[in-house]
Amino acid sequence: MMTKSPFQRVNVDVALELLARPNVVVLDSRDAASYERGRIKSAVRLSSANLEALIGRTPKDSPVLIYCYKGNGSKVHAQTFSDFGFHEVYSLDGGFEAWVKAQAAICSAVPPPELSATLRTWLGEHGYPQCDVNAVADHGITPLMRASQLGQVTVAAELLRAGALIETRNADGNNALWFACVGARRESLSLLIAARIDINNQNDNGATCLMYAASTGKAPIVEQLIAAGADLKRESLDGFTALDSASTAECLKLLREVGHPVAS
Repeated sequence: MMTKSPFQRVNVDVALELLARPNVVVLDSRDAASYERGRIKSAVRLSSANLEALIGRTPKDSPVLIYCYKGNGSKVHAQTFSDFGFHEVYSLDGGFEAWVKAQAAICSAVPPPELSATLRTWLGEHGYPQCDVNAVADHGITPLMRASQLGQVTVAAELLRAGALIETRNADGNNALWFACVGARRESLSLLIAARIDINNQNDNGATCLMYAASTGKAPIVEQLIAAGADLKRESLDGFTALDSASTAECLKLLREVGHPVAS
């Protein structure tokens, strides 16, 4: 027979203490779109589709922090985890809304350097502290990376003006230019290239943005990267160049036609 432990309701201050623990499991029970827009760092999305799997693979002695929109739905999920014998289960009172407000309050104590109200709101909505343009979210994703992937050029431009570090790489070794390529955001690419981002950055697998764009058939992005001087000779850890990686005839044609970039 399973031992039931009642879950606990906690405020943001206690949640911050829990997040400092190395083995805490953070679950976000909001809808997928809300989760993608912003979440607490390291949070995994919880849904009816993966509830059983999460319960099955999560160690019962791991502290589990669950949050939703305003703190109501998370209590239901917290009770479920408690019923399945988890020793420490916590539901965040006020949900993600309370989390965002608390982050804003922290920032108001130390006013951010010339950040517009629009940018502060954007940072909060995407789960970042409203005073930190170089904060990192799950998997090392910075505000600049997220804005670049979403094609929000005005936001990305203000982030850069406010001191966002263009050289930052995420947990896989990718910089913001990679995220612009993933989103096929040509305006984001132009902004980052003009800001002198490393166009030939190689991630942990040795892949460059040009290799990625060629392998995914993003011909307009391939063309833009070539025009900006991307190095066709770079090789991945497996020894593949962008030409080797081309997945469409159009990308292959672009890469073959340009040959080797002319040294400036």
